[in-house]
This record gives sequence, C-alpha cells and structure tokens, in this order.
Amino acid sequence: MPYTIYNNIYYLLIDVVLHIKMNYSTQYISQHLKETRESMGLSQRELSSRSGVPQSHISKIEGGNVDLRLSSLVAIACVLELELTLIPRKYLSAINSIVGSANGDTDGKPPLPAYSLDGEE
Repeated sequence: MPYTIYNNIYYLLIDVVLHIKMNYSTQYISQHLKETRESMGLSQRELSSRSGVPQSHISKIEGGNVDLRLSSLVAIACVLELELTLIPRKYLSAINSIVGSANGDTDGKPPLPAYSLDGEE
C-alpha cells in the first residue's frame, strides 16, 4: 500500500481514539454533575435558578445530549461546590488515589497515606 493510505488510516485511527476518549470524558462529567446535584437535594430547576443556566440546558447536559460549554460548566460547578482543576496527566493516578482515600473508596483496606517519610513504605 502506498504511504498516503497508511498515513490516512493512522489519522483515522487517531480521530476514532480521540472521539472515544472525549465521549467518555463528557459522559463522566455529565454523570458526575447529575449525581452531585441529586446528592445536594437540588432539582434541575433549583440548579438553573442558582447557576443562571436554563433548566432545559441542564437536562441536556445531564443526558449527554449537548456539547457542554465551559461557561455553563463553571456556573454549574460553582453552585455544586465543585472545583474545576486542570492537572497534568502524569499526576492523575496520584490525585485519584488521594481523592479516593478522602472519599473512603479503599475497597475495605485501610487508606494509604498521601505521603511517606524517608525510610518508610
């Protein structure tokens, strides 16, 4: 096969992988926003009133039926007492471990410390 065909296949695969990763991420965010809203005992209408984001848009966001705008995400996160933070991917597992331990997600094991002293494991 000529080089251009390999090149096109490569870029097509990259596009598919990026789309899958992006789709998973947006679904995770939408679900997390909904779960947080519900755990706070807020209706979509109350969240709309406090955030300034229309209730119909919140419904679409939670259902994963709309591309979430950054301004809407910031407004909703503020009301839900969530902090938006960009972290380098190389630190993601450490951050997830700390957050999981803080939330009690330790699978029945005692939580691991977020640090260690020299000579300790």
